[in-house]
Amino acid sequence: MIVRAIFIDMDGTLLKASNNISSRNMEAINRLINQGVKVFLATGRHYEVTAPYHKEIGLQTPMICLNGAAIHDAETGRAMQMKTVRLNEERFHQLTAENSYNVIIHTANGLYCKETNEEIDYWTKVGQIPPRYIGDLRQAYYQDVLKYSVRTGAPTPELSSLFKKEAEVINWNDGFEMVAPNVSKWSAIKNLLHAFRISPSEVVAIGDGPNDIEMLRHVGTGVAMENASEEVKAAADFVTGHHENDGLAEFIETYLHKSYNSVI
Repeated sequence: MIVRAIFIDMDGTLLKASNNISSRNMEAINRLINQGVKVFLATGRHYEVTAPYHKEIGLQTPMICLNGAAIHDAETGRAMQMKTVRLNEERFHQLTAENSYNVIIHTANGLYCKETNEEIDYWTKVGQIPPRYIGDLRQAYYQDVLKYSVRTGAPTPELSSLFKKEAEVINWNDGFEMVAPNVSKWSAIKNLLHAFRISPSEVVAIGDGPNDIEMLRHVGTGVAMENASEEVKAAADFVTGHHENDGLAEFIETYLHKSYNSVI
């Protein structure tokens, strides 16, 4: 089977916990590009904290950001596609303001959050753009929401399930995220594959989180990281090494380099 494209998750896949790309992962990706394989980033991150890594690798392909809610042009950063999500805001804030949850709202014009934290400080450092608003989100004016993130500190499926009629819900161990209905990394991938005239059967996707499950299930070859949950691994065709041990490079070196077109 010929592999013409690979879609790579960032956190827990491409990046180590230090938020760095290892030299081994970089070399493995560069060899793929030299072989003519199109390499894409598909992440839950927003554009500003995706672009620096995209540039570091030297990619020329569009970026899938915010779990598929946005696709950005490689050269200009312009949003080629945006899918906004609409909630009953009064109900949402009533449910989340009653607790000490942090709420992060990604919009087409920037980030709004209830409070800052280490992650948001890192985003500001890398993306060079601070949140547009920090405080009581009931007092904030924002529009064109691409993703809501509710950080509860623990799994909260009983809370996230209240929004399933309004949004696509992704449950994490420390909370949940919401994007527009039927939006996922896979929905964005389908659009790009159509534009590049690539068949899903010619695609590899690799990731570790619940936001990667749809793409792992639907591409020709889905690869889960060792650090992924059992649910994510069950959606994949292969399980590779841990992200701290260059599991991404391990898979690429084993299956995609040299005779990659006849191995999988």
